[in-house]
Formats: sequence, structure tokens, C-alpha cells
Amino acid sequence: MKPVVTLLLASLLSIAGCQSLPDQQPGNKNASASQEGATSGTVFLSAQHCLSEYLRDLAKVHYGPCLKIISVDGETPQVQDDGFIELPVATSVTLGTSCVYRHADGSPIPATMETTDFSVTPQTFKKPGVRWYLHAHKQARQIIGCEPTLSRSKSPTYKTD
Repeated sequence: MKPVVTLLLASLLSIAGCQSLPDQQPGNKNASASQEGATSGTVFLSAQHCLSEYLRDLAKVHYGPCLKIISVDGETPQVQDDGFIELPVATSVTLGTSCVYRHADGSPIPATMETTDFSVTPQTFKKPGVRWYLHAHKQARQIIGCEPTLSRSKSPTYKTD
């Protein structure tokens, strides 16, 4: 019995160790994207992002607003396969954004769609190779309008009380 337990434990440790290694497959662009961004002087900004918040007392997810970057200095953004766009560090850029709120099932509510600009200054992105998210608002619930909010996290800046 002891050899079986030892073999099982050794197998589990090997599998866990392999899973913690970075993915170095030739087709995986995410593994080296941060390194490429760091050497090219760019940051990565999610081209589209939706907020949501889990409501523990109701045991369901509240689907918050979605934001999509529709232009970078008036031009259509070049979205990478991973859903991010590259922006130069320490450079002024105007991002055209589109926000839309969602029904309880997560589908968009077309009548709530609005557009607004988000200004990036030379001080906004200082460190190259970093991934950022532009949220439609600071929180997922009890909000009105489109107020783009920059974050390093996929989660809303504030949870709703």
C-alpha cells in the first residue's frame, strides 16, 4: 500500500510542478507578450471588457456595463488575438469608447449604448509590458452613464454595498 501512495504523491507533485511553469509553446503569444511590450515600450490595454458582480445574498451574478475601445486617435484599433491592443508608453492618446448596459441574462441593452472619449496622458502609462483594463465605470451596479475607469484588475474598482 505504501508504494502506491508514494507513487501517487510523486505523480501529483510532478503534475502540479509542470502546471506552474510558464507556457513556452511557439503558438502562445501571451507568454512573451509582456516581454515584447517591455522591449518595444508599449503597454497592453484590453480592447473590450464587461463588469459583473456576484451577489452573495441572491446567489447570482449581476451583469454590469461593457466597454469597447472603438478608436485610438480616430483610427480603428489593431486588436491582437488575445483581445488586447498595444499603446505606447508615455504618449498622449485619445481613446474612443462605447459603453452598453446589460440585461439580467447578460445580453446588451441597445438603448443604453453611449460613446465617450478617454484621454491617455504621458503620465498614464509609465512602465512598459503591463496589462491594463478600461472599465465602463468604477462599479458594476447602481451606476448611470459611461465613465471609463483605468484598472490593472478585471474586477470593478468598488464593490456595491
